Amino acid sequence: MHLKSFCIKNIFFLTIAVLGLASCVDYLEPYPNGNRTTDDIWKYQDMVQGLVGQCYDNMTRNYNDNEGVFLDGATDDVVITSTTHPLNRLAVGAMPTSLDPFRTYWDRDYRSIYLLNLFLKDRRGYNTRFLVDPHLDSLVKNRLQGEAFALRAWFQWDLLQKFGGMANGQLMGFPIVLDPVDIKAETNLARGTYDACVKQIIADCDSAYKYLPIAHRDFLVKNVNDRAYAGGRYWGRMDGITTRAIKALVYLTWASPRFNPSNDMTRWDLAAQNAKEVIDFKMKTDAVTNGFNATKAVNWFDPNFPGIIWASRYNNANDAMERMFYPGGFQGTGSVGATQDLVDAFPMKNGYPITDPRSKYDPANPYADRDPRFYATIFHNNAKAVKINSDKVMYTFENWQNAKDAAGPAVNSRTNYHIKKMVFMGLNWSDNSINRQPHSKFFIRWEHMLLAFAEAANQAEGPEGGKYGMSAKDAMEYLRKKDNTDGGKGFATDPYLAEAASKGKAVFDGFIKNERRIETCFEGMRFFDLRRWSTNLTDLNKPVRMAKITRNSDGSFEYKLDEVVEARSYRSAFLPIPYDEVLRMSNLVQNDGWEAWK
Repeated sequence: MHLKSFCIKNIFFLTIAVLGLASCVDYLEPYPNGNRTTDDIWKYQDMVQGLVGQCYDNMTRNYNDNEGVFLDGATDDVVITSTTHPLNRLAVGAMPTSLDPFRTYWDRDYRSIYLLNLFLKDRRGYNTRFLVDPHLDSLVKNRLQGEAFALRAWFQWDLLQKFGGMANGQLMGFPIVLDPVDIKAETNLARGTYDACVKQIIADCDSAYKYLPIAHRDFLVKNVNDRAYAGGRYWGRMDGITTRAIKALVYLTWASPRFNPSNDMTRWDLAAQNAKEVIDFKMKTDAVTNGFNATKAVNWFDPNFPGIIWASRYNNANDAMERMFYPGGFQGTGSVGATQDLVDAFPMKNGYPITDPRSKYDPANPYADRDPRFYATIFHNNAKAVKINSDKVMYTFENWQNAKDAAGPAVNSRTNYHIKKMVFMGLNWSDNSINRQPHSKFFIRWEHMLLAFAEAANQAEGPEGGKYGMSAKDAMEYLRKKDNTDGGKGFATDPYLAEAASKGKAVFDGFIKNERRIETCFEGMRFFDLRRWSTNLTDLNKPVRMAKITRNSDGSFEYKLDEVVEARSYRSAFLPIPYDEVLRMSNLVQNDGWEAWK
């Protein structure tokens, strides 16, 4: 049986409803009638399972938030249309303590860790009896125990990415909390070192792996009778291969220049090993009928898409991404726009970057003959929104000065580019029956593992080594050959890839980073990539550019592609620890560069 959707409505919804997690004082309150307490959880199996189940609902389900495309708005890929948006204020160096866009994630992560610690403490969750049959009971308790460890690793990884940084000259992480402690109560926590936090996350991943099936797939469950408690119905929950993917991401960041000043090569090697394990699983085990196919384009609207390694639960019949990406002329809000800097990162259709004379790039006709990925990702001047599976033009973009989609109005992008990636091209709000599709967040997917492996393997042994049974060049070839989301094909021949690989580690590292930028744009990843790659603030503080377009009387266009749309001003490569937490807990040291937040 192919991968089956794990129905959100069936995941202990009654349990979750009564857990009462909204309090800003207590993470777990009594029932509304006041006659049941936290101790009552252990009397009801569904409530025990709900400790783990609630954590999935705590995660974001789309890219239209401060962990997604708006976070890219604090990088050189995106400009946020509203100049008062908190992440725009962060990017220009004007974010006050009262507008911290990351405060909510600190609370979310520790609230989730509290629930997981409650389940894990003294193995109380594991020792709960869920079913009468001993074998089926073991399937449930092992899965839940593994999920609890894996989810704790995930939320700790989120804390490390967002709040890890240099404090008083030492690399620090987050306060490691392994007991069910309500950190909103009278606590005074200290941050663990960055290395200690990495080791804790890795330890939790390894603990999870011991309990979890390698993946939730029906074809991996040989006993048909077990599939009520194992297999595809748990697609969308943590599994063994996801823990390996998390380890790959953690090691990749830990190996990067900002967090690896001594360039410890062991870290790169561990990142490559774990990413390769995930790659092998997808290609050798998951590649079943109607399963994973390395050439298939990403389907952003299929919560069961086989290229997913780990994703959020989904919002059904949703049009949030389309609304924020389209301009006002097509009933959107134009909330964000791609930068000229990102546009320039896309090569030409022959694979060469636009800076290479062999690319045949023409700045007077900048959108002609570009890499097909460009047309699947960004709406440019004169681009057409064509309805899926037809030749019907739903909308034509007019971004020249004073045109309907040009920068200026609050419902249009400030860069004269709008975003196509993650937009369902079958949606038209003028249709009698509006076709809205599911949306979710693909936290980790096949392409992410190719990129992680390529970056790490290149550092460990160069572009064309054979240590891992696959080279960094091989991984990038998979990436550049795959189909595009709007039906375009990848590179059948790729002389530039071969040339970049032949020039050695440094050149190929730049190649990989550019491919990573193209592949992951608008997913909220570049913010952290730019920080881990650099040891200074120069790259973060480059001004970002827009396209200034003039339409001539004969209908032709003139393009000025070096117009600065926004300056950037970062005083720190790190995000601040929430201001009120630093005030409340004297042991909680602030990251360097945030003196006003101490």
